[in-house]
Amino acid sequence: MDFVQNFPFFSIFLSMFSGTVSSVLPAKAAKWVNTFVIGAVGCMSAVLLVYLMGKGASYTYMMGHFPAPWGNEIRAGVLEAGMALFFCVIMLLSMMGGRKKLLGEVEYSKHNLYYILTDLLLSSLLALVYTNDLFTAYVFVEINTISACGLIMIRQNGRTIEAAVRYMIMSLLGSGLLLVGISMLYDMTGHLLMSNIKESVGEIVAHGEYQVPLVVTIGLICVGLAIKSALFPFHSWLPDAYGYSTVSSAAMLSSLVSKGYIFLLIKIFYRVIGFDIIAGNKIINVLFVFGLMGMIFGSLSAIKENDIRRMISFSSVAQIGYIYMGFGLGTELGMVASIFHILSHAATKSLLFISAIGLTDVSKGSRKFQDLTGAAYRHKIAGIGFTVGSLSMVGMPLFSGFVSKLLFAQASIGHAYKMLPALIVLGISTILNAIYFMKTVIRIFVPERRSDCEVITIKSEKTYALTIVLFIALNIALGMLSQPIVEWIKMGLDMFA
Repeated sequence: MDFVQNFPFFSIFLSMFSGTVSSVLPAKAAKWVNTFVIGAVGCMSAVLLVYLMGKGASYTYMMGHFPAPWGNEIRAGVLEAGMALFFCVIMLLSMMGGRKKLLGEVEYSKHNLYYILTDLLLSSLLALVYTNDLFTAYVFVEINTISACGLIMIRQNGRTIEAAVRYMIMSLLGSGLLLVGISMLYDMTGHLLMSNIKESVGEIVAHGEYQVPLVVTIGLICVGLAIKSALFPFHSWLPDAYGYSTVSSAAMLSSLVSKGYIFLLIKIFYRVIGFDIIAGNKIINVLFVFGLMGMIFGSLSAIKENDIRRMISFSSVAQIGYIYMGFGLGTELGMVASIFHILSHAATKSLLFISAIGLTDVSKGSRKFQDLTGAAYRHKIAGIGFTVGSLSMVGMPLFSGFVSKLLFAQASIGHAYKMLPALIVLGISTILNAIYFMKTVIRIFVPERRSDCEVITIKSEKTYALTIVLFIALNIALGMLSQPIVEWIKMGLDMFA
C-alpha cells in the first residue's frame, strides 16, 4: 500500500484530535491550530487527488486491517478527494473572512470552543465524504449536527438560541428517519458496508423480494437527508439558522453542512442502492417535484425579505431545489449538474454572506435594504464581492452559476416527461433570482452621501479583502474551467458505480 493512501484516515483523525487538543488551549492557540489543520487536510486532499487521477481507480482502506463485517472501511476516489479539498478551501476562506467579526459576535472566553466545533465539523464532513460504512456515516451525521448547532447558538442571543433549537428539532427528525432507513437496510441485507449492501440489494431486486420495504427504506433515507439539507418544504429552520449566526458560521453552514448530507445521499444512490434501481424508483419523482417547488418558493420568499442576510438564506432554499431537481431527472447528466452546482453554490453563497457583512458594517450595522443605499461606495471590495456573487446566482456567463444552469438545461433536454417542467421552472427561477439579487445590487450602488457612516478601505481590512478576492477567483475558475471539472465529476461517478 502506498503511503498516500493513508491520507483520508490521517485527515479525519487529525481534525478530531485537533478538536480535543484545542479544548485545553487558549483562544489564540486554538485559532492557529484550526488554521493549520484545515491547511494540512487541504494539502493532503490535493496530493491524494493527484495520486488518484494518475492511478485512475479508487481504493478501500480497512481500519485496523480487519475485514467486514468486523472492520470499518474508508473508500477514496477522485470525487471524494476533490470534494474534501474543496470543502477545506471553502472552510479556510470562510474562517478568514469572518475572523475579525468573531471578536464582536462571540465572547472571547468561548473562542476556543468555536474552533473546537469547527474542527469537529471538518472531521464529520471528511468522514461523510470518505466512509464506506453506512452506520459510521450515521454517527458522523450526528457529530455534524451537534457541531453545526453549536456554531449557530454560540453567539448567545435570543434569535440564535431559537434558531438552534429549531435546527436541532428538525435535524433530529431527519436523523431519526435516516437511522430507521439504515436499520431496515441492515435487516434486509445483514450488512453495513456500502459495497456489501449494494450486492445484497441487487440480489433482492433480481429475485423480486422485499419490494415494498425497499421502497419505504429509500423513501425514509431520502426524506431524512432532505430534511437535514433543507429541501423545500423541510426548510423552516434554515432562514434563522443562517441569518442570525456568526458570519463564518453562516458561510460554512450554507456552503458545507447541507452539502455534506447531499454528498452522503449521492453515495447512497450509487454505492448502497445502485443508481439504476434509484432511477427506476418512484421516489425520484417526488424529489424532482420538491426540487422544482423549492426553486420557486425559495425565490419568492427571498423577494419578500427586507433583511439582506435572510434574503441570502432563502436563496439557499432555491439553490438546494436545483440540486434535488437534478437528482429527480434520474440521469447521469442530471447528477453531474447537481454535483457541479454543489461546488458553484458553496463558492458563491460563502462569498455573498462574507460580502454582506461588510455592507452592513458600513450601514450602522443595519441589515435592512433601505439602510444599505450606497453601501458599495463605503465598502468597495464588499460591494464588488456581492455583485459577483449575485451575477453568479443569476447565471451570468463567466461565473460558475451560468455553467450550473446550462448543465441543468442540457440534462433535462430529451427527457420524456420532465424536460418541459424543468426548463420552465429553470427559466422562472432565473428571473426571480434576478429580481431579488439585482435589486440589492442596484440599491448598494445608488450614490448616497452619509457622513454618519464609516467608510472602509481595502488597506484597513487586508485579510477580509484578500478573502473576497480569492472567493471571486474561485467562482470565475469554476466558470472558466468547467469542462475539466465536469470530466472529473464524471470520472468520480464512474468510480462510484
